[in-house]
Amino acid sequence: MKKKFTVLALAFAMVFTMLAFTACGGKDSADSGEGDAAAAETYGEGFEFKHGYDKDFPPYSYIGDDGETTGFDVELAQAVCEYYGWEYVGVPINWDAKDAELESGSIDCIWSGFTKSPDREPKFAWSEPYSINQIKIMVLEGSDIKTKEDLAGKKVGVQGSTSAQEMMETPEAEGGCQELAATFDGGAPMTFDTYTIAVNELKAGTIDAIAIDVTTGDYQMSKVEGLAYLDEDICEEIYAIGFRTGDTELRDKVNEALKALAENGKMDEIGKKYEEIYENLSMINQ
Repeated sequence: MKKKFTVLALAFAMVFTMLAFTACGGKDSADSGEGDAAAAETYGEGFEFKHGYDKDFPPYSYIGDDGETTGFDVELAQAVCEYYGWEYVGVPINWDAKDAELESGSIDCIWSGFTKSPDREPKFAWSEPYSINQIKIMVLEGSDIKTKEDLAGKKVGVQGSTSAQEMMETPEAEGGCQELAATFDGGAPMTFDTYTIAVNELKAGTIDAIAIDVTTGDYQMSKVEGLAYLDEDICEEIYAIGFRTGDTELRDKVNEALKALAENGKMDEIGKKYEEIYENLSMINQ
């Protein structure tokens, strides 16, 4: 009986200890700076900044030859974390599920060549724009497609859930591209998971053209021979970082860091690694 009582007492003691530990947050605040809750509230040192990005959207975010994730947006996000003493956590996401990933809390922002468009604007708390871009039509060199009018009846590809697709499929989207898309084979662009796949399909001859943002297109041209643009742009777009609408304090902290990185030369240093987009970086080329 005494042995049984002792075992029960030890068990209750263990449960009490576990409950007390849980009530204290489950983590020693000394090990995590101000603690997870305080860091999330104040965005002080130790805050885990979860950066949501497309891992195949070069040169903004992509897998490098060494197998590591890199790109202008990735390096800039890491620089923001260094500026504040935050812990950088890169979270590759399925671009089609980016809104759900943000709302679920698995990421703190969408930051991967993300276009601020009229349709998207009310859905997010936006950072200051940091890059200006154009949507163009990419074809093979020597193609008989010379103007936008020549796209009538042609198979035109686009990466799914991108601004290029939105501008061609949404009636009220800025740029008036829906009328152009209606002339394509099938009355709409063909969607692909990534632009890398779309370029491969273009080279293989299964599609005739691609609607693509110029910075991503320039990167593809630097890697793949035989690509060209039509002279005409479809429209202009701006890139910014999308946060949850309730996270304006975090958005403001990131804006403050971006401004500081633009002024102290760090953004310029990172931008010069990506020549194909350098001139489009509006925060350092005004």
